[in-house]
Amino acid sequence: MANGGQKVVLITGCSSGIGLRIAVTLARDEKKRYHVIATMRDLKKKNKLVEAAGDAYGKNLVLLPLDVCSDESVKQCINSVKDRHIDILINNAGVGLLGPVESISIDEMKRVFETNFFGVVRMIKEVMPDMKKRRSGHIVVMSSVMGLQGVVFNDVYTASKFAMEGFCESMAVQLLKFNVRLSMIEPGPVHTEFETKMMEDVAKMEYPGADADTVRYFKDVYLPSSIDIFEAMGQTPEDIAKCTKKVIESSSPRFRNLTNSLYTPIVALKYADETGGLSVNTFYNLLFNLGPLMHITMSILKCLTCSCLRRRTLSPN
Repeated sequence: MANGGQKVVLITGCSSGIGLRIAVTLARDEKKRYHVIATMRDLKKKNKLVEAAGDAYGKNLVLLPLDVCSDESVKQCINSVKDRHIDILINNAGVGLLGPVESISIDEMKRVFETNFFGVVRMIKEVMPDMKKRRSGHIVVMSSVMGLQGVVFNDVYTASKFAMEGFCESMAVQLLKFNVRLSMIEPGPVHTEFETKMMEDVAKMEYPGADADTVRYFKDVYLPSSIDIFEAMGQTPEDIAKCTKKVIESSSPRFRNLTNSLYTPIVALKYADETGGLSVNTFYNLLFNLGPLMHITMSILKCLTCSCLRRRTLSPN
């Protein structure tokens, strides 16, 4: 139970990665300003979080089961919170999907949207009425730079993030009238166990339904380039947690928060040309015509991206 003055923070998807690190960062806040409710679908996966939280577990951090894909689970979770009072909701739960779209079933696509889009909508619908009544609250959504700029072979994942960005951009206007803030956190590549395993798995998979040329472009062109980008520009879950903490502690939190300033020029390409040709042709040339040059550039960037530069990418301000 929260002590007087503590803000109640509910976070989804805390079994690993970004969610785990946000939960631990807030629970171990030196000023003890947060009572963290860390949630996950399967509490059997709690060990990493409990270990990382240390003595904060059971004090400033508690665990609750939550499946964002279930209406009943979402309602039960929120009802179990004292007075249903949540000051800050951090929607972090998400799944990825990568590969040629011809080989991805509609059911797989629906699964991504069920978590990445409808899961967020369920959480917001459940906590928003109470926040509006209190005229107070902050909703944070873990989006992605892919919610702003499409990325080849990430078609379905990108679509789910675009949908979430549009939903939240629309909701933010209404919520301001009730003094409820909504903020998007938009990382680029992040080094997590999930991302590493996914990259390893997709390289070994077969892609029935996709033609040989497309599979070759995916495995021999896209994947090596993607790995170069991850190594040169990737952040850590700790980086994203620090950025998220700055956003919720801001007196005037921004709606959009790119966590990595190295991606700002990439996103700007899209808005520099209303026809869309500039960004589409730029990414095409980078991937298919300038692959060796891109590899060299990423290698140089990896050498230049020292810890001090990475620290400067963390602040949303």
